[in-house]
Amino acid sequence: METYNLEKLGIINPENVYRNLSPARLTEAALRRGEGKLSDKGALVVYTGAYTGRSPDDKFIVDTPAVHDTISWGKVNRPISKADFDNIYAKMTAYFQHREIFLFDGFAGADTACTTKFRVVCELASQAMFINQLLIRPTKEELENYGEPDFNILVAPGFKCVPEIDHVHSEAAILIDYERNLVVIAGSQYAGEIKKSIFSVMNYIMVKQGVLPMHCSANMDPDTGETAVFFGLSGTGKTTLSADPARKLIGDDEHGWSDHGIFNFEGGCYAKCINLDPEGEPEIYNAIRFGSLVENVIMDEETRKFDFFDGSITENTRVGYPVDYISNSQIPGVGGIPKVVIFLTADAFGVLPPISKLDENAAMYHFVTGFTSKLAGTERGIIEPVPTFSTLFGEPFMPMDPSVYANMLGDKIEKYGTKVYLVNTGWSGGPASGEGKLGARMKLKYTRAMVTAALNGDLENVEYKHDDIFNLDVPQSCPNVPSEIMNPRDTWEDKDAYDISAKKLAKMFYDNFNSKYPNMPENIKNAGPKGE
Repeated sequence: METYNLEKLGIINPENVYRNLSPARLTEAALRRGEGKLSDKGALVVYTGAYTGRSPDDKFIVDTPAVHDTISWGKVNRPISKADFDNIYAKMTAYFQHREIFLFDGFAGADTACTTKFRVVCELASQAMFINQLLIRPTKEELENYGEPDFNILVAPGFKCVPEIDHVHSEAAILIDYERNLVVIAGSQYAGEIKKSIFSVMNYIMVKQGVLPMHCSANMDPDTGETAVFFGLSGTGKTTLSADPARKLIGDDEHGWSDHGIFNFEGGCYAKCINLDPEGEPEIYNAIRFGSLVENVIMDEETRKFDFFDGSITENTRVGYPVDYISNSQIPGVGGIPKVVIFLTADAFGVLPPISKLDENAAMYHFVTGFTSKLAGTERGIIEPVPTFSTLFGEPFMPMDPSVYANMLGDKIEKYGTKVYLVNTGWSGGPASGEGKLGARMKLKYTRAMVTAALNGDLENVEYKHDDIFNLDVPQSCPNVPSEIMNPRDTWEDKDAYDISAKKLAKMFYDNFNSKYPNMPENIKNAGPKGE
């Protein structure tokens, strides 16, 4: 039996080792092993048990002298000792003995000058199929000449940690050893842990190659090659706005910006399924077919049809599929130097302008800040929106100090003359919830028109007005957008209520920045709201 040098990882005596099986064979193996079921469209459907999303409290980075000074330690990047990592790693390699093992050897990084080789060692055939579809798949010749991987990832949902002994927080653990190029994922079947562990690795090693790693989507003009990137947290429209039928989709989530241009880290997509509508999101809906892995979506046992509106297991229902399941995808996933960068936010306070132009310092400020807001719940009397600040629009996956990434972005904006815009896809005319007259969500057709104008250069020669509260430059007109919505204060009936709400949000920006980034340069700090 060929073991493909698993002994180098300490894995001996496996029952069988399967390397880079086709999706069809991996589906057969998953069904044989009772890991999932088939939907009426042929997708493999699995239920991930207790873990239906990422478990950030269970993620640790091995603290060694070689990496200690490069990591931004804190609540996000928690340290674990080398001794504790080695102990868990030894027990996991022993766990793999006498078990079937499903290997995937593939690539992250569509730019061949920046490609990283990942070996993913899976206990489950379904997870091997997921990562086969999510990463860049090697050709037969590339697989024959693959050599040694740059990083190894061991994934064993059936292996449970003992917190009291292993010095972790629960039975699950996601451990990254940047010095030994190892990742261990224990106790969780949620496939997103594999995807985001690879992203966390790329966000560390790409910086050392002069590449800016980004949690963003990207698309390009099929005729000119003009490229744009879209940053945004969940619910801001990052996937929707980048999936423009008139443009080629480079990727929906993880990219690098090198001296050559933009490139997708991945070869697939991992999309949310909750409330999925074939009319609203036909590309994702039609991608749920044979070769896709669906997680935690309710399915009728008789008809095997999905109920995408049932979130009884989790609101975080997901599907993973190759990017070429999207009809207008760009293969390979590479584009030119970005002409435009879009920061997306869904402001539920209803006070940010629908679009603002950012200079280099303001771009670094809003990149570091990573703001959006969520609707308030009704528990315990909460009656207003809740602000969310996620550093770099991807705080859980960025191991280095935020200034490292911000400075790289600033350098690239200056070097290439890239234009940057802040686009509010949230509310206008009032808040999303609370007392008084409520606002309405910005119409998608207006947001699309503003994004199109930014990409086409139509906002370069229009009149701008400075917003003193948020320290933003706001265009006063935009093709196919009513001029009366360009300044949010004009859309509120109660101007005093707007002023109160706007100043409250501006102070949240100010307090968040000063609390989280006290050592950030003054030129970046001064580009944000003053908080007065």
